[in-house]
Amino acid sequence: MKTTLAWLEAPVRLMIALLFLVSATIKVTETAGIEAYMQAYGVPALLVWPAAAWEYAAGVLLLLGFCIRPVAVLLAGWCVLTALILHTKFSDLDQLMNFFKNMTMAGGFLSLAKNGSWGGSIDAALASSRRHAG
Repeated sequence: MKTTLAWLEAPVRLMIALLFLVSATIKVTETAGIEAYMQAYGVPALLVWPAAAWEYAAGVLLLLGFCIRPVAVLLAGWCVLTALILHTKFSDLDQLMNFFKNMTMAGGFLSLAKNGSWGGSIDAALASSRRHAG
C-alpha cells in the first residue's frame, strides 16, 4: 500500500501545510486582532510571535516532508492545546467547529506520526538512500 499511494502524500501534506502557513501569515499581518483574541482567552499577546514562528516552521517542514514523525506529534499537541484554550465557547458555532477541526487534525497528526512518510518527501528519500546504502 505504501508504494501504490505514495503519490498521494505530497498533495495531502501541501494542503495541511497551507493551513499552518496561512494561519502564521494572518498572525503576522493581523497582529492586533490576533493579540486581542488571544488575550480574551487569557493568553499573553506576546505569544503571537512564537506561535507564528512555530506555524511557519511546521508548515515548511510538512511541505518538505522533513522530520514528519516528530513534527506530527508536536502538531497533534498544538492542535489539542489550541482547541482547549482558544475554542471552548461552544455556544458559538464557529468555536465549536474549530474545536472539532483541531481535535480531528490532532488525530490525523497522530496517524501521520505512527505511519511516517510514504513518499514524495525528504524523509522518504533519506530512508530510501539508507536502504540502498546498507
